[in-house]
Amino acid sequence: MKELIFLDIDGTILNHENKIPEKTKQAIQSLKEKGHFVAIATGRAPFMFEDIRKELDIDSFVSFNGQYVVFENKLLYKNPLNIDELHRIHHYSDEKGHPLVFMSEKSMKSSVPHHHYIEESLSSLQFSHPEHDDDYYKNKEIYQALLFVEEHEEYLYENTFDDFNFVRWHPFSVDVIPKGGSKADGIKQMVEALGMKMEDVYAFGDGLNDIEMIQAVGTGVVMGNASNEVKQHANFITKSVDEDGLWYGLKELGLI
Repeated sequence: MKELIFLDIDGTILNHENKIPEKTKQAIQSLKEKGHFVAIATGRAPFMFEDIRKELDIDSFVSFNGQYVVFENKLLYKNPLNIDELHRIHHYSDEKGHPLVFMSEKSMKSSVPHHHYIEESLSSLQFSHPEHDDDYYKNKEIYQALLFVEEHEEYLYENTFDDFNFVRWHPFSVDVIPKGGSKADGIKQMVEALGMKMEDVYAFGDGLNDIEMIQAVGTGVVMGNASNEVKQHANFITKSVDEDGLWYGLKELGLI
């Protein structure tokens, strides 16, 4: 029976050295040889994981935490941020001294020439500080913004912007996505397009932005390196990414 398996990137496919373990590559190849569908589910923009897709030969993905969904290189679904609300949050964050990065499917631009929060956060993903373009969001569809604010001030935005969800991914940064948007919603879009059922879907993840998809699919698998906040939602907890957790989990579940 064909199953659909969604894999998070950071802390799931990529280990803590930002490399793909050999056993992870072997596991994904085995899944495909058995006829299963393999897709990526990530908070990253498509341009941020092209090399990973090529290396693993994966052409289907849920990106921007569910806002841009592609199956076998064909766009299935997109859900950009509201431009009026983007303008409002840009003005508000500028007043508060909190920079933004605007992300389209092809590139990203910063609202400021340079900020150390941006540099430190993006360097953890092996990306450099984006170029400055204060008007980038005005002539592009923006599927996700990055707001650089510490946790103790995040409430300012949650209480002010009802059309957005804020999902923390770094001590200095949160993803800004449309209200109600999530990896789970993006997965549902793909599952419905394929005529499959959610009970036949597996998802592997480790981050706070993985909780909804872990809850939504038939079998939610949490990596051993995840926090207890994420682990409490798991159907199955595998080993950590640095202990070949993806390979181990797939083996234990009988998928490879």
